[in-house]
Amino acid sequence: MKPARLKEGDTIAIVSPASAIAAYVPRRLQRGIETLERMGFQVLVMPNATAVHSHTAGTIGERVQDLHMAFRDPEVKAIIATIGGFNSHQLLDELDYDLIRENPKILLGYSDITALHAAIYAKTGLTTFLGPAILPQFGLLDGLDDYTEQSFKRTLMQTEPIGKIVASSEWTDEVLRWDVHDDRPKKRQPNAGMLIGRTGEGTGPILAGNCGTLLLLAGTSYMPSFEDVVLMLEDDGSETPETIDRYFTQLRHLGVYDEISALVIGRFESQVDFDPDFTLKDIILRATRGYDFPIVLDADFGHTDPVLTLPLGVTASVRVGDEIEIEIVDSAVN
Repeated sequence: MKPARLKEGDTIAIVSPASAIAAYVPRRLQRGIETLERMGFQVLVMPNATAVHSHTAGTIGERVQDLHMAFRDPEVKAIIATIGGFNSHQLLDELDYDLIRENPKILLGYSDITALHAAIYAKTGLTTFLGPAILPQFGLLDGLDDYTEQSFKRTLMQTEPIGKIVASSEWTDEVLRWDVHDDRPKKRQPNAGMLIGRTGEGTGPILAGNCGTLLLLAGTSYMPSFEDVVLMLEDDGSETPETIDRYFTQLRHLGVYDEISALVIGRFESQVDFDPDFTLKDIILRATRGYDFPIVLDADFGHTDPVLTLPLGVTASVRVGDEIEIEIVDSAVN
């Protein structure tokens, strides 16, 4: 089930399903709002988007209320998270999946928002979108990176097949403290492109998300099917080689590698500090030993910039030989 395409003049609702950070960085939040307005959208900040309840953005009830209000409002055409964080999965038992199914619209965010993407996709079949969030991307000094903006528009604002994914020319993982040090553009470095992990071909619906968050749903009804999917995973700089190794081993034990058609990994922040003698590629190849699906690393999504907008449930093909070819062969919106 695809949502309607986004058009200039449409209203976008801003929500905080997890972290309360938006309450502490008002200037950064305002820059994100202004970026959306420059792009031609109306912006509706939901009542609890800047709420604080201990370590979350409001109580479970307040966060669920904002999501339900946004899905119910006929003027709202898209819902974008301020940021991820932790604890979006607290909302899954309380969400009205019938309401969401009856009011399909764009839901965009990444990292911890994966819990919402996965559960909504599993329960309703609605295509949701792993992609830029208000504070980290829309709130950049000069707005969205060109690469991020073009992917956003190509995925959400037109009904043609999305097409081939081409690597960005530059990337950055520099951290500038929001509302304190973020008054200059981030320093960028040339992008060497995507990295071949293993050759092969695979086609199937995209299942994209944060690896650690997705694994929180193991054994629950909120975990989507992995059958024939192109699994696209990212994670953040708070992880270590040891925890990443553990995640990919858990995927093996869950039988995920028996089902998927391809594996694409988003670029990690350099602070994860993989051993140059046993890299991320080595970790993944060890975890997936005995399988032959194609593997690609260092794709443009995750906790570095720029980022792709990736639609769950939409068919992609991955062909890895001498070169890498990733193509989203259908549209993501109607």
